[in-house]
Amino acid sequence: MTSFSTLMGNQKLLPIIQASSVSQGLAIGEAMAAAGIHLVEVVLRTEASLDVIKALKHELPALKVGAGTVTDADILKQALDAGSDFIITPTISNNLLTHLSSCTVPVLPGVSNAADILMAKEYGYRELKLFPASLSGGVPFLKAMAAVFSNITFCPTGGINESNQQAYLALKNVFAVGGTWIASPDWVANQEWLKITQACKAAQVIA
Repeated sequence: MTSFSTLMGNQKLLPIIQASSVSQGLAIGEAMAAAGIHLVEVVLRTEASLDVIKALKHELPALKVGAGTVTDADILKQALDAGSDFIITPTISNNLLTHLSSCTVPVLPGVSNAADILMAKEYGYRELKLFPASLSGGVPFLKAMAAVFSNITFCPTGGINESNQQAYLALKNVFAVGGTWIASPDWVANQEWLKITQACKAAQVIA
């Protein structure tokens, strides 16, 4: 199966979309695509999230669209039925990892400590999401984990922004960073889509 990092290609930014309506989700996705983004994560935190995934897949067929905040088998099935190109979880458990093992699309399991990393590794995962990165030790934690888990790479999210993005990307065991700062809730509320495009472009220049 294609790895998550392979799916991302040269893109070092994992933009996160949280939308309260399909029209809002489409507008955010279009603004990101206008910046050259080819892969986005839609977090399943609103009632519209699954429909946002379907709409983005239909309206922007070149865009890879995955589901985030997948925490159990039911949500996993719904995300896959919606056409998700990949699955991202905020955390892990033996039960969740068992369900994920039969997934037919790339999976990025979420971890927050060394025990989680070891558990994910035992299930065969070599690419993980560190979440919430800023509260889980951040850059110092990832540096320490590089010595213990030399074949594990990370996409940290949670507390990442334009001021610390580069510090994470400079680490050899980080292949990308994820965040919502490139789609500020205020911009979304005010329909300032150009600001999202500009922020995505700026983040990719830094990357």
